Amino acid sequence: MSHSYEEVRNAALDILAGRIKTDLEPTQYENFMVGVAEVFAQQDTEPSQVVQISGYPEELRGADRETFLEVFWDLFRQGIITLGMNDSNREFPFFRVSSFGRRILEGHESYFFHDVSSYTKLIIDAVPGIDPVTLIYLKEAMQAFRSGCILSCSVMLGVATEHTFLLLMETINGNSAHSPNFSAVNKERTILRKVNMFKAKLDQKVKTLPSEIKEDLDTNFAGILSIIRNFRNESGHPSGKIIDREQAYVLLQLFIPYSKKMYQLIDHFKCQANNSGDITILNK
Repeated sequence: MSHSYEEVRNAALDILAGRIKTDLEPTQYENFMVGVAEVFAQQDTEPSQVVQISGYPEELRGADRETFLEVFWDLFRQGIITLGMNDSNREFPFFRVSSFGRRILEGHESYFFHDVSSYTKLIIDAVPGIDPVTLIYLKEAMQAFRSGCILSCSVMLGVATEHTFLLLMETINGNSAHSPNFSAVNKERTILRKVNMFKAKLDQKVKTLPSEIKEDLDTNFAGILSIIRNFRNESGHPSGKIIDREQAYVLLQLFIPYSKKMYQLIDHFKCQANNSGDITILNK
C-alpha cells in the first residue's frame, strides 16, 4: 500500500534528525530513499526514542518513490537540506542537513506523527491531563485526516479547540477568586466574542501570570485558536472552500502547543487564595 506525503516526510525527518538510525548514512539520495523504506518496513515494531534498523536493504516502490522525490526536493526548497556532502562533493546526489535545518530538526516544538495512535501519544505526552471528551474529537479529526476527509478533520479539530477553551472558562467560573474578573465573558453569546472578551480581560491580568504562561501566550493561545477556528468555519459552512492536506496537517500540529498553553491557564485558574493568603488548588 502506498504511503501518504506526510508519512514519507515524517520518516525522512526522523532519519535526518537521528531519531531513527538506518544501515546506510543519509548522505546521498538513494541511501536516503532506502532508509525511508526501512522505516516503513519496521513500522509495526514498538517505537522508542531512537530505533536502530538493520538487515537487507528495503526499497520504495511505485507511488512511494515518486512521493519521496517530491519530499526530497521540498526539503531542499525549504532549506532543511542542501546539496553536496562537503566542499569536495558539492553536487547531487550528495546532500547534507543545513545549519538552518539542524535548528528546525532539534526544535522542541516539532511534532511528528503518522497515525491516530502516534498523534494521540504526542498529545497525551504534551498534556497528560487532557479532557477525554476533547481527545475523542481529536482522534476523530486524525481518523478523518488519514481517510482523506479533510473537511471533517478541520471541523472536528475546531470542535476540540473550542471545547478546550470552554473547559478553561468552566474552571474560571468555578473559582470565586477569579470568576468576577471574567464575568463579562459569560455574557457574550458567540464563541468568537467570548474568546475576544476573554483575551481582553486576560491582557489586563497578564503581569500577574507566571512567566511560563506569558511566554508565547499570544501565539499559542489567541493566534492558533484564531487560525483553527477560521479553517473550521470555512469547512463547517457550505462555502465551497476546501483546505488541502498540508494545511490540515499543520492544524493538527498547531493544536498541541495551543492545548499546552490552555492547560497551563487551566492549572493557573484552579488556584485560589484562601483567607490567610496561601494558595490552594481547587478540584475540577
